[in-house]
Amino acid sequence: MPDPHWTIPVARWSSWPAATSAAPDIGFIEPIVRRRLSTLSRVALKVAHDCVGMTEARVVFASRHGELRRTTDILRALSAGEPVSPTAFSLSVLNAMTGVFGIARGDRSAASAISAGPETLGYALLEAYAQHATQPASPVLLVYADEPADPAYGTIEDEVQGGAIAILLGGEAVQGHLVCTRSAAAEKPATRFATQSQALLHCLETGEPAAWQGAGVLWQWGWHDRAV
Repeated sequence: MPDPHWTIPVARWSSWPAATSAAPDIGFIEPIVRRRLSTLSRVALKVAHDCVGMTEARVVFASRHGELRRTTDILRALSAGEPVSPTAFSLSVLNAMTGVFGIARGDRSAASAISAGPETLGYALLEAYAQHATQPASPVLLVYADEPADPAYGTIEDEVQGGAIAILLGGEAVQGHLVCTRSAAAEKPATRFATQSQALLHCLETGEPAAWQGAGVLWQWGWHDRAV
């Protein structure tokens, strides 16, 4: 069976680095909701809004850990015999960001949430491509946001670096095409990065190929101004 590869038409993309100390501007979210959001949801909503604005779009949200830190705080509260906020509980699920985003924009489009270990971003790109290929006339917004797990969980293999990336597929003039490939691990892949998000961001920013290699698998990304 040939290695899967696919090409994504990129209309717009945005990113938010984990290292920045600035607070993301999410003024399109009502203050009463905004102040309850975690840092993870804030950066996810920021890049999502930068890409799509108020245009309706299907959403594919991806995160390896999701709102794990909020969930951990809830577990600690339960362990200490303290009450748990219903709002904190409702915002602790993996797809919390997609619900907040859809309500804020009045968008009833479908939304999916994906978590697949260190390969989360790669499979989210595949899901976004599949949805776009099924209905090319309807835009798809891919949003990836993550942060390292709480230290209570110990050392995690291929741990994420944090930050957020959003890519809009279709809906307007295409800026370029992202070529994605998943194959068996190679001894000398293209420029290799510690995480999938670092590799993808390098490809989007520079137009140069980049790769991430995990246990027995190699993900590669390349940028082309025209479809291939």
